[in-house]
Amino acid sequence: MSPFIWTFLGAAALLAVLSIRRIPVGQVYTLRRLGGRTRVLPSGMHVVVPLIERVAHKISLTGSSLAFEDAAGDGRRISGAVYFQVLDPQRADAVIEQVDDLLRARTSELLHQPALPDDLAERRTWLKQTLNSELRERGLLVTRIDLAEAA
Repeated sequence: MSPFIWTFLGAAALLAVLSIRRIPVGQVYTLRRLGGRTRVLPSGMHVVVPLIERVAHKISLTGSSLAFEDAAGDGRRISGAVYFQVLDPQRADAVIEQVDDLLRARTSELLHQPALPDDLAERRTWLKQTLNSELRERGLLVTRIDLAEAA
């Protein structure tokens, strides 16, 4: 057989191997095509078009957390964590890279609001409801907020 045929067969085998994508359970991949279109691949085995489609984001559906420390509007130091998860990967794809900065900035703004409740339990509930009302349209859900007053 000629070297051209061996090269062609090798390239075809390599292309076939690159076309198969295994996505782990609990994750979703978003693929971008050259034309800018996006598609979402759930967990499992999938066939993609190499060189045309590329993985834009690997989104975990199991949940994530973000720790923060800030001063409240009344001058007390507050530390805590925001636990969130992705509900709609299609909508969350647009903000998934900035979600940490978005949550940190918005939580800081809310902690400086004059309407901030004094009780820690009420404050957690109020923060969670306010963040969820803003983030649901982006495909994210705040599942829990832990707050503690720093010494």
